[in-house]
Amino acid sequence: MRQKVLIFVCCFFAVISLGAKKIGVIKIGCVGPITGDQASLGLDQLHALQIAVDETNAKGEIIPGYRLEIVSLDDQHNPSQAVAMAKRLASDPAVVAVVGHVNSSCSLAAGPIYQNARLTQISPSSSNPEISRKGYDTFFRTCATDDIQAPQAAYFAFTQLKARQVFIIDDKTTYGKGIADEFEKEILRLGATMFGHEGIMQGDKDFTPLLTKIKALNPEVIFFGGMYPEGALLVRQAKALGLSAEWLGGDGLYVPAFIVLAKEDAEGVYCTFIGADVRSLASAKHYIETYNARFGQERGPYSAYAYDASNIIIDAIRKTGKLDRQAILAQVKATKDFPGIVGVTNFDAKGDSTIGLIGVFRVKNQAFEYIGPAKK
Repeated sequence: MRQKVLIFVCCFFAVISLGAKKIGVIKIGCVGPITGDQASLGLDQLHALQIAVDETNAKGEIIPGYRLEIVSLDDQHNPSQAVAMAKRLASDPAVVAVVGHVNSSCSLAAGPIYQNARLTQISPSSSNPEISRKGYDTFFRTCATDDIQAPQAAYFAFTQLKARQVFIIDDKTTYGKGIADEFEKEILRLGATMFGHEGIMQGDKDFTPLLTKIKALNPEVIFFGGMYPEGALLVRQAKALGLSAEWLGGDGLYVPAFIVLAKEDAEGVYCTFIGADVRSLASAKHYIETYNARFGQERGPYSAYAYDASNIIIDAIRKTGKLDRQAILAQVKATKDFPGIVGVTNFDAKGDSTIGLIGVFRVKNQAFEYIGPAKK
């Protein structure tokens, strides 16, 4: 009798199992630095994708028989690691697109992998213009490029900060040197005098020798092309030396962690960013509230751009109606007037966003205050 009951139970669950609807997954990759000194940027990108995917899945299957899933990988803002992570995503046939990478050097390194795999990549923050000039038709970005940002930063420095004597520092990365070089070209064209342009290395901690040299030159403005960990150290060590120059950086400084690391020495530092103040946009209000409530913290600078990148991919998957990389890529290319939370997004022939507004922010009372457009 006991054996008959056991057989009945097994048969019952077997029938239930056979009758159950099997749901497949369509995967979206997310790659950025989720550990280490730039982890806040990678996690911010991941959180944006998580919100977009969860909102989509809550409405049901994105296409019949499929739901979305995220594959999150850590590139440690290291180009070699970025290549390894890109290969992992490319080898998984269920991965149809990628949000990332955060850093330009990583997007540049991983680009050929995605191109060969016909895997759509949309970066919310890789701003070096050379990436989209490589001819990869799989690369897109929702941010403005440095050849748009840097000249406007130079214009702001020259017209608003009255910078006539300038020193430039960059961190020798694809992003940092790229934006610094573009800034140098424009500030010289405007008529300023360059007192020097030198590079540092990411991960270095003591910049006193370089800053002592700069102090003797007494520039009016120092422009930094690089990321916030080194930017915070530069500002703190400069203040300790009594260096009185104004500081201006690119979007690599527009990160809450910069203020945390630089502490009171962040006060008065200027930086440009690839857009206006997202906090003031009605279109972003619901997203910001959702992000802050879910993660218990304020979203970072590229969060809204990552959310738009995620939803452009999700929209392409929905329109395609199947798990097909090439077809999804074609839909992303065909994106027209996408109503994102940072504005209406279109891509040009190179995959660059046509949104070109560059905003200026200044640290005031331990927060970023929006000054306005860099170039009115």
